Amino acid sequence: MGEYLSEELSRTRLLIGDEAAERLKNCRVAVFGIGGVGGYAAEALARSGIGALDLIDKDTVSLSNINRQIIALHSTVGKYKTDAAAERIRDISLDIKLTLHRCFFLPENAGSFDFAQYSYVVDAVDTVSAKIEIIKRAKAADVPVISAMGAGNKLDPSAFKAADISKTKVCPLARVVRRELKKLGIENVKVVYSEEEPHIAKGGPTDSETGKSIPGSVAFVPPAAGLLIAAEVVKDLIGLT
Repeated sequence: MGEYLSEELSRTRLLIGDEAAERLKNCRVAVFGIGGVGGYAAEALARSGIGALDLIDKDTVSLSNINRQIIALHSTVGKYKTDAAAERIRDISLDIKLTLHRCFFLPENAGSFDFAQYSYVVDAVDTVSAKIEIIKRAKAADVPVISAMGAGNKLDPSAFKAADISKTKVCPLARVVRRELKKLGIENVKVVYSEEEPHIAKGGPTDSETGKSIPGSVAFVPPAAGLLIAAEVVKDLIGLT
């Protein structure tokens, strides 16, 4: 099984076995959105022995990301998030194959991605239209997909659950995505969502374009969602769920 299954993954192999570890080595996972949720998901997948990752994001690291994003440091401010994530991941896994896409995934550029080449797709983007398109493309390619619902305005990391979107409750974003998927006749979509009621601080700043409150976030909530996503991906790929 070569150097890939060497000392770095020895504790993982003790838990899941060499055969499952080899299976992960041969998987390619796409992570759309390398922010608070997606950054932790991508790194956890790399630490789990996934052999190839596609990282998709056009955003750069800002000071406001430092409170919750694993790639966000004063030394990485201004870097593309894909580049900052790639630097960390290459220092974790010397053999991993990384493909970086410095773009925001949009319905308009969806055709430039061949979803059939992925073993699994992680949706950690912010916009509903992009989420729907990612799910639609993954379903059309018969590739498993998991979608992150809202992690903003939450304080309880223990409130996150992985479930089919038809089983979700409380989460406003899940409600919208569920409705849009129903219009398209798309079913059986796994999501990670929170059953915690959103906390919205009174008198906080609002988005200049939408007029809506800018969502707040803390250090321990987006990571919980990202790690839960990574766990579901790994378990699905090795047949534990």
